[in-house]
Amino acid sequence: KLCVFILFSDLPPRTLTDFEKSEQILKQRTANGDPNASFLLGQLYFEEGLYKQAFQIFEKIKDTDFQALYQLGVMHYDGLGTIENTVKCMNIITQSDDPKAKYLKYPAWYNLGTAYFEGYGVQWSDEETERLWLLAADDGNPKASLKAQSSLGMFYCRPETLNLKKAFFWHSEACGNGSLESQGALGLLYLTGQGIPKDTKSAWECLKEASQRGNVYAQGHLVAFYYSRKMYTKAYKLARRVAGYVDIENIAKETNCLPSYIAKGIAMGCFYLARCLQLGLGIADDLEEAKIYYSKVRSRKC
Repeated sequence: KLCVFILFSDLPPRTLTDFEKSEQILKQRTANGDPNASFLLGQLYFEEGLYKQAFQIFEKIKDTDFQALYQLGVMHYDGLGTIENTVKCMNIITQSDDPKAKYLKYPAWYNLGTAYFEGYGVQWSDEETERLWLLAADDGNPKASLKAQSSLGMFYCRPETLNLKKAFFWHSEACGNGSLESQGALGLLYLTGQGIPKDTKSAWECLKEASQRGNVYAQGHLVAFYYSRKMYTKAYKLARRVAGYVDIENIAKETNCLPSYIAKGIAMGCFYLARCLQLGLGIADDLEEAKIYYSKVRSRKC
């Protein structure tokens, strides 16, 4: 038998991945004294899921870099530290007069408001939630927190804090700034005449565009819209698609919509699909399949 020995020095050099190239460049820039390189290296680790390395870098530079302080607060909130430290980090940012912290204040106020809304690490308080989200929303400023603007729209639709005129205002502001969730909510407000005179044309436009952009709650209401107007074929086809959604968590990440509302949209799709199948509307009747989808609605497995 012939044995072949290959020296490692004879092997071609391994090609570096894009991540490794970026890591090398940022480490060199850090060593050369680039003031922004350390944060960028930490962010690179964060985006690659290397949270331990990211945490160490952000912790090291938090006293001189507000971006690092903010990311550190987010990581604490996501379970890589303590919620008390999240509140501490966000408070430092919101109370700072440093110009570098200016645009980090909006997401920091939003995160603090969310902590008060959930009673997570602080005493639950609707009043403090509202105050902080209003600061984060900044009267609809496009550069402010879009999440805060949309969240205020939802906040004012709650029975405990009901104010439909304010809900319409904030969903309008958020929609104008690009919020997919608020676009669907706005369509529903127009459709039902809540906080604004009823406007079927505007409701249709909002629901249709939000549906096309992936808002599942809007899709569910668009199914109902089609069904109520006896557009059964359209209702059936859209209901079939909506009822087939499974991965709510992933849809929430892709669309930035609340999982609870995605689930409601899927449930509506299941219900109207079952109706179409039961009554033979837009499709040949199929009582057995109709029972399956009614069962999904009842058991909330949609």
